[in-house]
Amino acid sequence: MTMHTAGIHHVTAFVGDAQRNADFYAGILGLRLVKKTINFDAPEVYHLYFGNEQGAPGTIITFFPWAHGRKGRIGGGQVGVTTYAVPAGSFGFWEQRLAAYQIPVTKVTRIGESYLSFPDYDGLRIELVEREEGALSTWSFGGVPVEHAVKGFGGAVLYSTAPDRTADTLSRTLGMERIAEGDGYIRYRASGNIGNIIDLKATPVPQGGGGTGTVHHIAWRAADDSEQLEWGRRVQSHGYQPTPVQDRQYFNAIYFREEGGILFEIATDPPGFARDEAPEALGQKLMLPAWFEPQRAAIEANLSPFEIRELEVKPV
Repeated sequence: MTMHTAGIHHVTAFVGDAQRNADFYAGILGLRLVKKTINFDAPEVYHLYFGNEQGAPGTIITFFPWAHGRKGRIGGGQVGVTTYAVPAGSFGFWEQRLAAYQIPVTKVTRIGESYLSFPDYDGLRIELVEREEGALSTWSFGGVPVEHAVKGFGGAVLYSTAPDRTADTLSRTLGMERIAEGDGYIRYRASGNIGNIIDLKATPVPQGGGGTGTVHHIAWRAADDSEQLEWGRRVQSHGYQPTPVQDRQYFNAIYFREEGGILFEIATDPPGFARDEAPEALGQKLMLPAWFEPQRAAIEANLSPFEIRELEVKPV
């Protein structure tokens, strides 16, 4: 059976201080903190999720903040750039806003599209691209009006140590369509209308090093548990050994590392972030899965508090 991923479910990265992370993604980019929990594999570390109002698949970036973590190096075997889509005609607003917060921005062009490129506070490479596709966000925060708000992912730029092998996985395993090539990149399109454009650097990139300021993995969407099982069988039939299904509370996940070194995840759209909080209260409380509740006091005592706050605009 031919299968086609709808595109990006989420992107997960390592960062440093949690307050600076929240200030950048909520305070400057205007995203909503939709879940505050812990890394289930390392409960001494937060796991923070930012997205649109409900944290829909295709809008979610997640972070493991580690204030004293080792600095990473962006390179092969990683997502090199995370791209956000903003409404057409929004570049002027974002250029002024990023300048007001003294974020250095460069304009770049890739395969006929213009991008605003800039680093976050930890050095992760972020881009904004104007796109007609994708529903407008309904979340407004910190002076970002809904008509200019980030809609979700535009896509990502993949840095591979073996781009021929990564290309094969994107097209043959994940069912993406190869639609363009130029400027040293190969462009693929997934079937969804957001998080659906993936650019693969066409030449090998030297191996990166994991740590703060780097992406840990990129997750692709599965409609439900049944489709995820089908994806697992498909991935296995193409020579990979995916992990067993992992319960991440807000989705189920399987992982495999493609041959260019990038860690891929396939995550289910349901159940979503409202499974344990009311939609209007998302992200306000530290949420723990049942197996960590007996340790709540110790876990909370070990985590540095932070807040979602509107930032003072600095004069240009």
